[in-house]
Amino acid sequence: MKTILVVDDERHIVDLVRLYLEKEGYAVVTAADGQEALDRHARNDPDLVVLDLMLPKLDGFEVCREIRRRGDTPVLMLTARDDDIDAIVGLELGADDFVTKPFNPRALVARVKAILRRTDVTAKGGRPMQVGALRIDPRRREATVAGRDLGLRAREFDLLAALARDPGVVLTRDMLLEDVWGTDFPGETRTVDVHVGEVRRKLGADGPPIETVRGVGYRLVPPIREAVPPAATD
Repeated sequence: MKTILVVDDERHIVDLVRLYLEKEGYAVVTAADGQEALDRHARNDPDLVVLDLMLPKLDGFEVCREIRRRGDTPVLMLTARDDDIDAIVGLELGADDFVTKPFNPRALVARVKAILRRTDVTAKGGRPMQVGALRIDPRRREATVAGRDLGLRAREFDLLAALARDPGVVLTRDMLLEDVWGTDFPGETRTVDVHVGEVRRKLGADGPPIETVRGVGYRLVPPIREAVPPAATD
């Protein structure tokens, strides 16, 4: 049985999330502030943490930073503000995904399942992909640009790999949601936009650009091959 740590200072939210997670067969432990969250994390070694940002004593950012220092427990962040900045900061600190309040509890459970499913499955075989200076090794789950490790989170790696499989081809946000987050993910396409922004930042100027196709989606732009001059003739 998987154990989920739910951290929120709003009792009704904790009770609601607990109800839906337990209906799916998960064991649930809870915490109402940041310090209690770290204590429960150390004591219970949960398989995943559902973590609110706005907490007493220690906020969610500090808790996430400490969890990342301890290991690789997946973290699903909750934010009450419809603000990309919170999501971006959370992802930079190591959160695996985020949900904006108010949320549908079924959608939250779907994200929990998707994260756990991904972390449970060992890396499957696959040939390395090369797009310009970008190299992706699916077996090792490594992505580098000109030898520099990109340090991608799991979702970011899956997103970049999906784009790199068909460089130059436009993938819609819905296609990326299904490919990266799974068919049971009922979430918002804004999730894709935030993750694309993070991947772009990590690729930097040396990596192939991810182009936005307005109103459609994204594509990874392959490098333009330099024209080879014709061979000299006598």
